[in-house]
Order: sequence, then C-alpha cells, then structure tokens
Amino acid sequence: MKALGLDGFIVTNPSNLLYLSQFDGLDGDGCLVITPQQVTLITDARYQEALEASLPKTVNLEITRDYYDVAHQVLADRGYQRVGFETSASYALYRKLAALFGDKLVPETGVIEKLREVKDTNEVAILRRSTQLASKGFEALMSYAKVGVTERQVSNWLNNWMLEHGAQKPSFDTIVASGFRSALPHGSATDKQLAEGEVVTVDFGYYVDGYTSDVTRTFALGDPGAELRKVYATVHEAQERMFQVIKPGANGQQVDSAGRDYIADESYGKYYNHGSGHGIGLDIHEGPNFGPRWRSNVITENNVMTVEPGIYLPTKGGVRIEDDLLITKDGNERLTTANRDLIVL
Repeated sequence: MKALGLDGFIVTNPSNLLYLSQFDGLDGDGCLVITPQQVTLITDARYQEALEASLPKTVNLEITRDYYDVAHQVLADRGYQRVGFETSASYALYRKLAALFGDKLVPETGVIEKLREVKDTNEVAILRRSTQLASKGFEALMSYAKVGVTERQVSNWLNNWMLEHGAQKPSFDTIVASGFRSALPHGSATDKQLAEGEVVTVDFGYYVDGYTSDVTRTFALGDPGAELRKVYATVHEAQERMFQVIKPGANGQQVDSAGRDYIADESYGKYYNHGSGHGIGLDIHEGPNFGPRWRSNVITENNVMTVEPGIYLPTKGGVRIEDDLLITKDGNERLTTANRDLIVL
C-alpha cells in the first residue's frame, strides 16, 4: 500500500478475490477492501455461513447487497485520500466507483496479479497434480483417436475422461484441429472426421483444486509426410532451446528468441505467429509472458509457465507442442509428463 501511495485498495477481479480470500464460492459476488489497518471482505448473505467458518480471523466480514457503498463507508471511516481500483473492472463498475470516490480513485493494473505469478508450495503441488492429470488424459486419448472419429468426438472424449478422473472443469474449449485445420492455432473442434496421413493438434487445460494446466500435443494418423515431419522436428528442437535458457533472471524476449530464431533459421519464421508462453495458475493466462515484446517480463523462481512454439503451414497443417514448467532456483522442471515425440497412430 505504501509503495503504491494508496490509503486503500478495492479488489473486484474474481480470481484475485479467490487468491486473497482462499474462498472459492464467491464467483465475483463482492469485493475486498484493503487498508494498512485491516482487510474487509464485503459480500451478501448467501455466503455468510461458509465464510464465517473458513475466513481467517484477520479478515473482517461485512454482509450486504450494497457492496460498493459499504466499501466507500469502510474507507471514509479511515479518512482516505487515494483509493486504488483494478483496471480489469467493467466500465459500469468503474462508473459506480467514480460516483462514490470521485477524483480520489486511482487506477492500478496487475497489483494482485503480480503477487499471483510466484506460487507457494501448496500452489506448486496443485499445479503439478493438474498438469500430470492432463498428461495422463492425453496418453489415454491415444487409445481412442483413430481415422473416422470427428474432432468434436475427440474433444468430448477427452473432456469426459478428465472429469471422470478428478478434473473440475475445462479452463477453455478444448481445441482439436486436424489436417489442414491444424494450421489454425486456435481451431475449435468441428464435425470434421480425422483422416489417414493427417496431423492432429489437441490443446487442452483442466482445473484441479482451482488451478489449471495448459498442454498441447500434435500427433499423426499414419505417415504425415516428410514436410510435416520436418515441421514437427523443428518445433520440438525450438522448444528444447527455450527450455535451455529458462531460469530465474531470464526475460520473456530472451526465451522467445531462443526458439523463434531457430524456427526462422529453418525457414519457417513467418509461420510462427503467436507468443511462446505464459504463466498459469488460477487463470489459464497469467504473467509473466514469453514473446518478442516481453523484455520487461523477468522470470522468477516458482513461476509456473507454458512453453508453446508452433509452426502453421496454410492448407497443409500445423504443429504445436506445449508443456508446463516450474521455474526452479537454477533452471526449470517440466511438469508435463506426456510424450513430446511425434506419435504416429
């Protein structure tokens, strides 16, 4: 608070509320008011009994339907002058806060998100379980995927397997893109049937105990041909080169360049059209990030990151390999255990 020059801070982002309160039932219904003297969680009576049983004694609980009027009163009682709010708030919420706080309202971006980037021991353990379950899901999928089934059937099968084996829910619509459609980095599953000689890209993430994995694998149904085999080998090597430079103190641009420069040297540079990775945790996309513009994103011990180079050849097909890494004291540990080599079914 002192470093930000604030007398109070209002937290409204649902994931940040979960992170700070350790209560997963709010779903954005309320706000958290932080001052140097105390922390106050403001929500309505639907959550009162559960919160009274679980909320730390250091957190004051206010039950009301007028979340922001009460937040204003809490801060007014302390003679506030500068009140921070999260810029992720909707415009309607901003207008509500502006009407209450006037020119004392100060926009702040990424304050809690920055804290969330560094995982504690419990968070790392959960993310390890989440990523290992996703890896097992992919391995199980290899017994189902075959010529003739549709992309949508593959997506549904994987979703069902994950839910039956302990996942809470997908963190995004599972991507299954086969054949020419695998050249679409975010190709949603369709009723297209998988065919002989095609590559199939599957990108998936699932929540376990509130924290999500994010994994991508590309496999083939029969021989995909020399060109796509070379593309796969290039992506595989690019990811290996990224692994080698990922350690505390490296920045997002350095990591990205380690893979992107190799892909360019292999004459595929123009076919790599997205960033190289991002943090994961309570949300599927967190900081820090790997990419050409992310020089300011410096990696820290206990970040959990994805590394996801890809090459996409229009009308022919594409390859992406994505793994989840824990940043360790001296380097990194790959949490994803699924096979990274090209699987040909």
